[in-house]
Amino acid sequence: MSTDARPEQASVRLSARTIVTYAIGSLGTGGYATLPGLVLTYFLTDNLGVAALAAGIIVTSAKVWDVVIDPLIGAASDRQLARTGSRRGFMLIGGLTLPIFFALTFAVPPSWGPVASAICVLLAFLGTATSFSLFQVPYVALPAELTRSYDERTRLLGWRVVVLTAAILLFGAGGPMLRRATGDPVTGYLLMGIVAGVAIGIGMLIASRTADAAAKAVAPSAGSGNGESAPGLRDQYLSGFRALRRSLPFRALLGTFLLQALATGTMLAGAQYVATWVLRDEAAVEVLFVALVGPALIATPAWTVIANRIGKERSFLGASILFLGASATITLAVWAPGPWIYASVAVAGVAYAGLQSLPMAMLPDVISHDERTTGPGQAGTFTGIWTAGETIGFALGATAVALMLASTGYVSSVARASTVQPDAAVMGIVLSFSILPAALMALSLIPLSRYSLRRHDVEAAPIQPA
Repeated sequence: MSTDARPEQASVRLSARTIVTYAIGSLGTGGYATLPGLVLTYFLTDNLGVAALAAGIIVTSAKVWDVVIDPLIGAASDRQLARTGSRRGFMLIGGLTLPIFFALTFAVPPSWGPVASAICVLLAFLGTATSFSLFQVPYVALPAELTRSYDERTRLLGWRVVVLTAAILLFGAGGPMLRRATGDPVTGYLLMGIVAGVAIGIGMLIASRTADAAAKAVAPSAGSGNGESAPGLRDQYLSGFRALRRSLPFRALLGTFLLQALATGTMLAGAQYVATWVLRDEAAVEVLFVALVGPALIATPAWTVIANRIGKERSFLGASILFLGASATITLAVWAPGPWIYASVAVAGVAYAGLQSLPMAMLPDVISHDERTTGPGQAGTFTGIWTAGETIGFALGATAVALMLASTGYVSSVARASTVQPDAAVMGIVLSFSILPAALMALSLIPLSRYSLRRHDVEAAPIQPA
């Protein structure tokens, strides 16, 4: 039995193999979060000729579906852990099926017409979203089960975010490159969908092996659910609401992360439009991603060091304020667009590293604190609600950009067709990439101020009988 998985040995460092295997999962999560958010709305409006508002509805519908199923998957993952001793089954199903649905999402040709194309993309993306949730919900639950150490979770999640940041660069810059590789946008999108889908699936399948180490850690209590009948849908949703009601730290952290996912989601969805219509170069989206991710790769270990010295919550606050200021400066592009935007994006990239690593390291603390005060067996419930909240943020980010485009008169087009955008639409693109995420980041500071969990709360809270 691996000693790095024993909960009673909180001081034992996690093995490098466990950390690497778990972190590779972010190749999948980073790819899924980045590429559809970056190009799917643009694919619909500028390749399939779907109206901006309709494109926003399509992207949002798939994400709403995520919100519906994530709590159910979380509760089912807890039952699977109790019944089989591992959460790996759902993770495997997600990793095996996602590449198929992901490729189908970008396989729709413009010749089918906007209506048929929109329906096909919606159905394929719904399948993609379902596969991703089957992996993501149990994946996020694993850190709370792999180690009880406050600092080891920071270390584990810090390395995960290093891979996540690299994945954002790989898919954010490499995806558009693949799209242009064939010289034809129709086959280019198909190539991008196939290659990216396979890469995402491989990352998921590798990371699923970490579930075995986590299963050893929870083995003493894993069988507690054997023989119990499965709760109904109502009870599964109520379980999530009870977790929200009893845990103030969870409510505060989730509210903060939801608003920040919305902020970063608007920037992500608007990046391709900024490249095409503000910087006047469709390929500039790759430079935007290098500007964002390059500094983040360097900054992630630094945020871990800072968190160990001053606390995760204070470091999280600092990263949030830094991102707020950097995104707000991009508003100047309304009057003076130019390459200087890359500098502001680079500063936002330093902050973004903290916005990803710190809340991910704080979530297992919240789960552990709840287990110590109310009893074990609810990690999947917490992560189901968390994943649903994250999904809402990214979904509404794309929706906000689509609404901005629709309200400012954005002109949709099919592949290879040339068009001109009105000045109001270009201004809307800039605002959705700057002042809107800055305002959302400012709002996120309100729930963050209510997060009161500290190291001694996590490591010294009394353990209650299950």
